Amino acid sequence: MALIRCDFSSEALELGTSMTVLLPERAGAQIGLTGHDTGAPPPVLYLLHGLTDDDTAWTRYTSIERYAAELGLAVVMPQVHRSFYADEAYGARFWTFLSEELPAVVSSFFRVSTRREDTFVAGLSMGGYGAFKWALREPGRFAAAASLSGALDLAYMSQWDKRPHMTALIARVFAGRSVAGTDDDLLHLLATNGGDLPRLLLRCGADDHLVAQNERFVAACHEHGVAIDAAFGPGAHEWSYWDAQIRAVLDWLPIKS
Repeated sequence: MALIRCDFSSEALELGTSMTVLLPERAGAQIGLTGHDTGAPPPVLYLLHGLTDDDTAWTRYTSIERYAAELGLAVVMPQVHRSFYADEAYGARFWTFLSEELPAVVSSFFRVSTRREDTFVAGLSMGGYGAFKWALREPGRFAAAASLSGALDLAYMSQWDKRPHMTALIARVFAGRSVAGTDDDLLHLLATNGGDLPRLLLRCGADDHLVAQNERFVAACHEHGVAIDAAFGPGAHEWSYWDAQIRAVLDWLPIKS
């Protein structure tokens, strides 16, 4: 794989930002690594980071590069700080950056497929929320979406999580407006979906502090007739769990050979 740390100027954010990108390449002469490159524009996974991470976290703490190399999969990991992938009330337009500007920038900088059947999104914790929000709000963009240990009930968090740092964060991003019943509320998006959603996968450890939110999301999927591949097993909110699960996600993606 080619590993690229890309620094660029964002018009949506009105500042310089970065993304880490993995691109397939042939690796016949590289000992211990299998490369896969068909010569066609590769499928692409947008892989989103969590609340305390940045665009380098997935490559630093997991073996995503090695896993993606076997599949010939491009991986785009953007930087969004602590934004909850939203247009912040007191900050920058991170939702606009993610959903509008980033795919256009990726297409202009790199030779990757833009077809729905070749485009996927996944993330962990805050990034799991971002992945499902993007997939549910723009279902025609993705063939599949996955959340690992996702912070999936933001309406609940904004109302009931009274930890000082979370209260300050929610206030900065949403400025006191209710998340419930809006397009930032995943349960609302499930209730109002128009069908033809991407394939959805959810994984969360039984010892994760966000497990109840994940259980509520799965229950809402069942209530509204939304198919989801969901599983809960041993694991907590930590990188050894996510390293194992991201490999399972890649095996599950409907990548066309």
